[in-house]
Amino acid sequence: MRLKVIIPVLLISISAGVLAFSKQGHKEDPPARYEVIMNLVGQMLKEGHYQPKPIDDKFSKEVFNKYLRSLDTEKKFFLKSDVVKLEPLSSHIDDELMGAPVDCFRSINALIKQRVAEAAAIYPEILAKPFDFSVNETVTLDPDKIDFPADEAARKESWRKVLKYRTLEKLTDLQEQREKDKGKDSLKSKTDAELEVEARQKVKQLYDRYFERLKNRQNDNDRFNLYVNAITTTMDPHTDYFPPDEKRAFEEQMAGKFYGIGAQLKEEGDKIKVVSIVTGSPSWKQGQLKANDVIQKVGQGNSEPVDITGYPVEDAVKLIRGKKGTPVTLTVKSVDGTTKAITIVRDEIVTEETFAKSAIINGQHKIGYIYLPEFYADFNDRNGARSADDVAKEVAKLKAEKVDGIILDLRFNGGGSLQDVVQMAGLFIPEGPVVQVRSRGGEAVVLRDRDKNVQYDGPLAIMVNEYSASASEILAAAMQDYKRAVIIGSPQTFGKGTVQRLFSLDDFYPVKDGSSLGALKLTQQKFYRANGGSTQLKGVTSDIVLPDPYYEVSERKDSDALVWDEIPRAAFTPWYNPVNTEVLKKNSEKRMAASPAFKLLNENLSTLKKLEKQDSYSLNIQTYKTEQKTNTAALKKYDAVNDKVKELSIVNIKSDIDKLGNDTTKLARNKDWLKARTKDIYLDEAVNVMNDLIAQSLPKMQRKNQ
Repeated sequence: MRLKVIIPVLLISISAGVLAFSKQGHKEDPPARYEVIMNLVGQMLKEGHYQPKPIDDKFSKEVFNKYLRSLDTEKKFFLKSDVVKLEPLSSHIDDELMGAPVDCFRSINALIKQRVAEAAAIYPEILAKPFDFSVNETVTLDPDKIDFPADEAARKESWRKVLKYRTLEKLTDLQEQREKDKGKDSLKSKTDAELEVEARQKVKQLYDRYFERLKNRQNDNDRFNLYVNAITTTMDPHTDYFPPDEKRAFEEQMAGKFYGIGAQLKEEGDKIKVVSIVTGSPSWKQGQLKANDVIQKVGQGNSEPVDITGYPVEDAVKLIRGKKGTPVTLTVKSVDGTTKAITIVRDEIVTEETFAKSAIINGQHKIGYIYLPEFYADFNDRNGARSADDVAKEVAKLKAEKVDGIILDLRFNGGGSLQDVVQMAGLFIPEGPVVQVRSRGGEAVVLRDRDKNVQYDGPLAIMVNEYSASASEILAAAMQDYKRAVIIGSPQTFGKGTVQRLFSLDDFYPVKDGSSLGALKLTQQKFYRANGGSTQLKGVTSDIVLPDPYYEVSERKDSDALVWDEIPRAAFTPWYNPVNTEVLKKNSEKRMAASPAFKLLNENLSTLKKLEKQDSYSLNIQTYKTEQKTNTAALKKYDAVNDKVKELSIVNIKSDIDKLGNDTTKLARNKDWLKARTKDIYLDEAVNVMNDLIAQSLPKMQRKNQ
């Protein structure tokens, strides 16, 4: 979440530090670039972070361990002796942040390149020979349950077991397919031995791509970016270092638009294939790029084109996007086999899936539904999209349709613009405090809705889950404190109660060659509810708790998260027609207890959570098949839950359908969007709660209007 605030003290102190640092010699750029970034980040963390940890040897060792985990998540590269060898440098990172050479990074970087190269030779050797799946042995896949291999032999054995497990997965899939294909005259059934060979080939292809990606993606700069982020996220989980391309992607996400070519891409093996062309986009206007074309290379200006074979789609997209009005040249292999270079000039692409959208749910009452995936705001364009304005428009459309209540869906909404959440809260309450924000060492500032008008005063429900974070939590907390709405969803929301601001490092240290140093998203403030409690760590507790399929995703699972605390309550007047959550809760609990769908959901969640705790997996094919049969049955039961949910009648507002026109792509996406909500067990119960809330609210609304 970003705040448009200026902090002169921070800017002055950092600028002074950088001037002092620059005297150490900037001649070695780009090698000295790492030292410049480290020194900038160190000073910004120390001077600007809301609650900085001491940057000392203890902090350094935490960063050191985190960085090793980020480079070798499965503990398949480093040896235990490597960690011991590197240990003396583990207390050096605090010195590097104060201007010392980045010796710790360079030593780890040299070693991981060596170990990855060694592992790249291990897997083909192992996969060249058949596996014996009759042996009773197991593999542990959870890296938290294993240590780094003791020596090279132990590392090879660790790789052998993982590769055997992956081959076992492929082999059993192939055997299942063989059973399904039995009786088809055109197909000759393969033997188990032939399928085992095919399974190993498939696993080898998988790891070929994996190591190719490591080669393409993880250069020295990429590993350095991971190193800096190990530092920033040890300070707190939401302070991040963004290299230049990720800074641009972050700003694009917040704005809900980007500058690109307007082609939807997907990975297909090691290829990047065009799925569709966005109508009206630069690709559509240029006319040469077509669906099913394979993009082989991406060229920028006079630079050598980059071969994107083996790239994940997100990395290919980073290369294709860029500044408005700039050309990008794609080397493309068409369906007819011809290869050609296509130059397309980038332009604005609006990602409509980011924006607020509404519909009407017909049933016992006419209920308005608003889906808000994030609190977006285009800070670089005064006329750009703003989530508060868009939600106000959706509310106006629903009021015109004379809905009896509104459900605002904030599930999976990770937050966004603070300004917009304050403005959005004002749509539903008269003038009053929405959230309190406290800076480092300062008094809390109350952010208020100053508009006495209320756009919508009818029954309101807000849907959340454990992924609802930051701005979502502020809005839910405000509506709960004012007793304005009923909160429906997971036991608690994510628990991100901190504010970040994006600082461009180039503002403090312009690089002579014009290249960028990236940016730091820095935690500078903390949120507190109108009632004084922080949303940090604890999040918002739902009034109506629904069975939660999500776990171990919230803030409280991160040991580096800031703590919960509280400050004095702000003065505010609750809603004139307070929601009686106790009655709604009792009614909902009765319904769920009697619901076959919720009963099955609870049973399935219990089974799935047990499966997640499984420590080891059998490499014996018979034992593995027995385990998989149990797991598959459990998953099928989970998928069957929605079959027991009655279909909701959810339709678009006519004016929204008219806007779609004859654009088949948009019409198809809209159809899928509606379909996903017709059999949604959580939305179904939210509608039931809303029906109760409407019945509860009507008498008081009628008295108010008399």
